[in-house]
Amino acid sequence: MSNTATLETVVQTYLDTPSQPALKLPPKSCDAHVHVFGPRDKFPYSPTRKITPADASKEKLFALHKSFGIERCVIVQSVVHGNDNSVVEDAIEAGGGNYLGVALTPIDVSDQELKRLASKGFRALRFNFMKHLTGGFDVNDVLKLTPRLASLGMHLQVHFESELVHSVGHALLQSAVPVVIDHMARVDATLGKDHADFKALMKLLDHQHMHVKVSGIDRIEATSHAGSGYPMGTQLAACLVAKFPDQCVWGLDWPHPNHTHIPDDGELVDALVKIAPSAEALQRLLVTNPQALYRFI
Repeated sequence: MSNTATLETVVQTYLDTPSQPALKLPPKSCDAHVHVFGPRDKFPYSPTRKITPADASKEKLFALHKSFGIERCVIVQSVVHGNDNSVVEDAIEAGGGNYLGVALTPIDVSDQELKRLASKGFRALRFNFMKHLTGGFDVNDVLKLTPRLASLGMHLQVHFESELVHSVGHALLQSAVPVVIDHMARVDATLGKDHADFKALMKLLDHQHMHVKVSGIDRIEATSHAGSGYPMGTQLAACLVAKFPDQCVWGLDWPHPNHTHIPDDGELVDALVKIAPSAEALQRLLVTNPQALYRFI
């Protein structure tokens, strides 16, 4: 299939009617990792995207969060929309202070644009090192940007394959701002917590300015365990939350682009029972830590 034919195929990436979770979330719970797509007639997709996902509008996101009892959120700009962050900016504005953002920019983004993004509710810049996504950033160039982020109270968010935890991850220890590692560094959960990649992630988190999103339990298992709570991914997430209780945040990763299957968002919420098994752990993961990192007003 040609690239043109692929882009003409609209891919549904989320369930319209996920299950209703049994877990009651604490007030001011935060979903710290989602995306919004379109609507395409208002917010065109990037011509360099790899897929064309179905529209996943802010209205659908707000409705999902309301049904789950999620009151706060961090929307992450996706490569589907490229470096035009207007779709996230629009959702932040509509979110009434309870929705903030993470932007995508070129490495040579101007100070003026950084200040504008910060004023609009963007708390970080995200850089992809994933091979299947566009970017190809040099970590040293990203590090040179961090003093400029520090002056604005912004931080770094990074996404990379698990083997890069040893190189890119280690280099990021030199960052002048906090660093948030997406989706548990995409480690292979089937290899367990004693694998070198997961051990390297744990070692990075020995440094207080490093943080991790215990999102993606549904991504880090080589085979889908939909309907079973993703036991291997959940085990690794629980390990991180137990050992680094102040450095973890959580997110649904809705609407689940570039995936092997469509997860049930209700199932992902209910997995929190095992990821953060005490009321104190759940409060830290969903409320205290996101507040400290993203500074909701």
